[in-house]
Amino acid sequence: MEPVTPALFSALPDLDDWRFVLGAVHAEFGFTTFTAAGEFVAAIAAAADAADHHPEVTLRYPGRVRVNMRSHDSATLTSRDVNMARTVSTIARDAHATTDPTHGQALEIAIDTMDASRIRPFWAAVLGYVEVGENVLADPDHFGPGVWFQQMDEPRTERQRFHIDVSVPHEVAETRVAAALAAGGRLVTDRFARSWWILADADGNEACVCTWQDRD
Repeated sequence: MEPVTPALFSALPDLDDWRFVLGAVHAEFGFTTFTAAGEFVAAIAAAADAADHHPEVTLRYPGRVRVNMRSHDSATLTSRDVNMARTVSTIARDAHATTDPTHGQALEIAIDTMDASRIRPFWAAVLGYVEVGENVLADPDHFGPGVWFQQMDEPRTERQRFHIDVSVPHEVAETRVAAALAAGGRLVTDRFARSWWILADADGNEACVCTWQDRD
């Protein structure tokens, strides 16, 4: 297992379906039916088990499959990813899939702060995330965007103009709110609960914990 740089990956043959984006390689394949896309996912799973190397695969209606990959044990791109990418592309060609490598993307949320250690626990709690590096939080289920904290040399004096809506199963909302408050957050208002609670971290950055309830 050898490390592979983005430049090297881009220069290798038989990888036209793939693009390197934010530490991983991404490909997206299209099918005429949802069943065909599901069969493609099953074929990827079988090949991944045989190689003992497993990508992250997302299946969406009406027949789109997105594959993201980097080596889990090193958290970097390696030769094993190159081999698996070629295998996936071969399976896709045999299944007559369409492909659009420009669709791959990754989302991060950056929060400016003078003291990341003061607000990071709040964001870990309100999102249900875990720390994966210095001032970096990640979704342990690998669905949500990453969050990182940018150190500021001087405090921002204007009101920060962003918030995040965190929609959760209705039975966990109050537990999530309580965890965020215990992690140093404050309740801005619960006037709209159970539809949503507005919370803020110690810097004033806001997040809403949302459910489907009481929206009629």
